[in-house]
Amino acid sequence: MNQYTPYDLAQAMEAVANGQSLRKAALQWGIPRATLQGQICGSESHQQAAANQQRLSPVQEHHLTSWILTQESLGLPPTHAQIKEFTQCILALKGDHKPLGKHWMQAFLKRNPAIRTKKHTTIDSQCVNGATTEVIKPWFQHLHLPEIQAIKPENRYNMDESGIMEGLGVNGLVVGSSERCSIQKKQPGSKAWTSFLECISATGVALPPLVIFKGKTVQQQWFPKDLGTFKGWEFTATENGWTTDATAVEWLKKVFIPLTTPKDTKEARLLILDGHGSHETTEFMYLCYQHNIHLLFLPPHSSHVLQPLDLSVFSSLKSRYRKEIGYLNLLTDSSPIGKQNFLICYQKARKEALSIGNIKSGWKATGLWPRSMAKPLMSPLLLENSNSTKKRSNQATGGQIEGHIPDWTAETSLVIWSTPRKSADLRSQVQAYHKLGETDNSTCRQLFKKITKGFDEKESLLADAQLKIQALETKLEASRPKKRRKVRTSPNSKFANIEAIYKAQEEATGIQNEGEESDTSNVEADCIEV
Repeated sequence: MNQYTPYDLAQAMEAVANGQSLRKAALQWGIPRATLQGQICGSESHQQAAANQQRLSPVQEHHLTSWILTQESLGLPPTHAQIKEFTQCILALKGDHKPLGKHWMQAFLKRNPAIRTKKHTTIDSQCVNGATTEVIKPWFQHLHLPEIQAIKPENRYNMDESGIMEGLGVNGLVVGSSERCSIQKKQPGSKAWTSFLECISATGVALPPLVIFKGKTVQQQWFPKDLGTFKGWEFTATENGWTTDATAVEWLKKVFIPLTTPKDTKEARLLILDGHGSHETTEFMYLCYQHNIHLLFLPPHSSHVLQPLDLSVFSSLKSRYRKEIGYLNLLTDSSPIGKQNFLICYQKARKEALSIGNIKSGWKATGLWPRSMAKPLMSPLLLENSNSTKKRSNQATGGQIEGHIPDWTAETSLVIWSTPRKSADLRSQVQAYHKLGETDNSTCRQLFKKITKGFDEKESLLADAQLKIQALETKLEASRPKKRRKVRTSPNSKFANIEAIYKAQEEATGIQNEGEESDTSNVEADCIEV
């Protein structure tokens, strides 16, 4: 059954009044010919005839629809329950105190196609005032200063801090028995909060992170046995798990300044960051002054529009981390996620999220590099853009030329044939080979099927073996003895690096071996006495 709106009906009637035939107007606007003819002759539609039976009159529904659209533009779209309550207030003024029907909301939306139910994206009320055209335009003028324009893209950096709850996994759909409506899924109960500080450049380079644990000191048992994948990382602990004034200064000294020093020491560096209190201390800013680092603070509550890390890295990083937590739950049903598993999952998630393309896309989306003020001003994250009721015309021309038939032989002959590494590579090459028209032989087609099947079986066996290896590694890490040993740091630094953690592990291993040797000597002595 064709669906049409009152707007379509009005346009069809206007087309007929302008001289278009009844049949063509009905086909163009998707309206039954008999319906269109009846409307022109003055007959009422079913909706118009039943208007007297509605709880709200068409005029009242029109005002209610306008109010909903206005609230959406203000950033406060109403829910179904709020619309129903608002409607009950209107009906109470007319003396109608009966509750609304079960399907009233669906019928109301159907009668008013200008509104529909959709998923909302929450935004802090302070961010609405912080990211506006009036705020962004003056701030962007800082990037056009001669001193800032002269800075090379490899010397432009963005730094920010974020955090993750260690045991928080993905809330998604699961697959199970069709005989049950719902099922409970085990999830680690760890609610420990760990924050991290990341820094990226405009050329796609990511500096080693600073991981900030909640606690008094960094403990050796928090780290896995293999520390090779954490080379260059820095670790520290604070009372609340967030950056302090001393932590920010230490990060400048230990990470940013030594790792970003340009070949020509006279070249300036640009560090874009938010106006956190720890970034505005005298010691922090004086260090930047000494090393020719220009600080560019973002406007308050505008990082969701102007911060590259927020736009492309952190959301992908946290999403991937939660997926890794889900994979870990499949491998082991042990206790809550601890610091060791957090570091392992975070390292895997970080490897995928902080890719060169992902980092560059964040800089491009904010318009910070290449410089483009239009990027943030046209961003859908701005309330004035996302909640605008104006419809944009999206007229796009097709990519194919009319009447042109693609030459498959010419296209596939340009394919670079190579040894397939996985079944997907093999399938793509088989499809390209089929398009050449040289596979009429049934024996050849059967051979391709068997080769593809063999690839699929080997990939399944390999995936199964990898899962078993990961499960054994996880159990091995969990079976390690837990000894609380403080990682010794230098007296002038609160950071713990990989070398200090290595030494602590070696000391713990040596103490454990000494204990085992003494137990063995005691057993030998007892045997001699016997």
